[in-house]
Amino acid sequence: MLINALFFLPSALLISSCDPAPDHPNIVVILADDMGYGDTGAYNSESKISTPHIDRLARDGMRFTDAHSPSAVCTPTRYGLLTGRYAWRTHMKRGVLVGYSKSLIDTTRLTLPRLLQQNGYTTGAVGKWHLGLGSIEPVDYNQRLAPGPNAIGFDYFYGIPSSLDFPPYVYVHNEWVVQAPTDTIGRSEHRRRGGGGFWRAGAIAPDFDHADVLPVTTLKAVEFIDGHADSAPFFLYVPLSAPHTPWLPDSSYMGTTGAGMYGDFVAQVDDVVGDIFNALDRNDIADKTLLIVTSDNGAHWPPGDVEHYGHRANGELRGQKADIWEGGHRVPFIARWPERVEAGAVSDQLVSLTDLMATAASILQVELPPDAAEDSYDILGILQGTSPGLRTSMVQHSLNGFFAMRGGDWKLIPHRGSGGFSEPRDYIPEPGEPAGQLYNLSADFSESVNLYDEHPEKVTELEELLEQIQTKGHSRLPRR
Repeated sequence: MLINALFFLPSALLISSCDPAPDHPNIVVILADDMGYGDTGAYNSESKISTPHIDRLARDGMRFTDAHSPSAVCTPTRYGLLTGRYAWRTHMKRGVLVGYSKSLIDTTRLTLPRLLQQNGYTTGAVGKWHLGLGSIEPVDYNQRLAPGPNAIGFDYFYGIPSSLDFPPYVYVHNEWVVQAPTDTIGRSEHRRRGGGGFWRAGAIAPDFDHADVLPVTTLKAVEFIDGHADSAPFFLYVPLSAPHTPWLPDSSYMGTTGAGMYGDFVAQVDDVVGDIFNALDRNDIADKTLLIVTSDNGAHWPPGDVEHYGHRANGELRGQKADIWEGGHRVPFIARWPERVEAGAVSDQLVSLTDLMATAASILQVELPPDAAEDSYDILGILQGTSPGLRTSMVQHSLNGFFAMRGGDWKLIPHRGSGGFSEPRDYIPEPGEPAGQLYNLSADFSESVNLYDEHPEKVTELEELLEQIQTKGHSRLPRR
């Protein structure tokens, strides 16, 4: 879908900027696309996919068991990660952007890369953007693509505009296409088993090959690390295009897992993580780097795939990508930082991908203005093992615009159904049936027992909290 004009409150700049302190780490964030909670061995001992590199990072760092993307789909999660703000606070109330959508992030807003850039970091982004480009829809790829990544704080960008199944299929370097999309390509065959999914018909650059995108992304990420290893601290954001469809693993990965082409693609993603870590290690900066590996939402893995392959891409969680249930947004989240994070640590603290911005500010020892990172909590104390988490609540959002309100162990969904891909998507309850869903996740990890009618006081409490967060325009505390 195309999202129309967006409005943001202008964001104040930081009170002051400073040169980076000697102990400021490099920061690398690898964001897998549609990789589920149960895909890696670190989270699922019965996974059909071998993920030795991600598993090693979990052994070397901290693994979070209650980490969440702010949305169950691509674009709003990326917005939340880079701004520390829920995307539903914009005009984007449901769905995702497409390849011809204009930029979603207002250039006056303080972002994670801008925060780091203002404090002496070199900033780069490599991979799948999916946050819109330019200021006019539909985007004209023969013109300068501004505003884009450079306009919100990235010194360098190389990647693709959107998901690998949305045209136009081109590479973008900073604000210009590498090669114009002068050719066209038809829609691929859509196959879930024994095939690689699909891409949509549309414009394509003559040099563009879908199967090359993941290797090119890896190459550019490694080049960025090699080029900046000896300079000031850097921030590298690597939003991968995989294992999102189309599933296009290199031939060397074909048939290496028990989860079909999807599993083979996850195995290739694991090697990408290994290549990026090896680049840090080769340059003798791995121990000076905060390396985070996570995912933008759950895996697109319906019950038929679980039955066919015997692989639970989302573990024991209910639902899948796009859903308001846990399978849509509870994600793997691993942080390695040997100078600060204890090896082999496991945290059950509630965290969100929106929390990266407040955490970066804490690392930098700078104060965020009140009109920035409105939904971001500092998790540095969790990482260092010095303090418990500050976050006790969180809002979730589905593909179709369903909300969920998490408060402690409780989760309220004011609707029936998944709000996403899983059936029923939007269930209208019969008279006498619960009007919504309420789960106690500490006792019911798989959201199988609806307690909505049994605990009306908890329903009211969470409804009021959700309304407060929606209307106040922020959820971050304290706000100075």
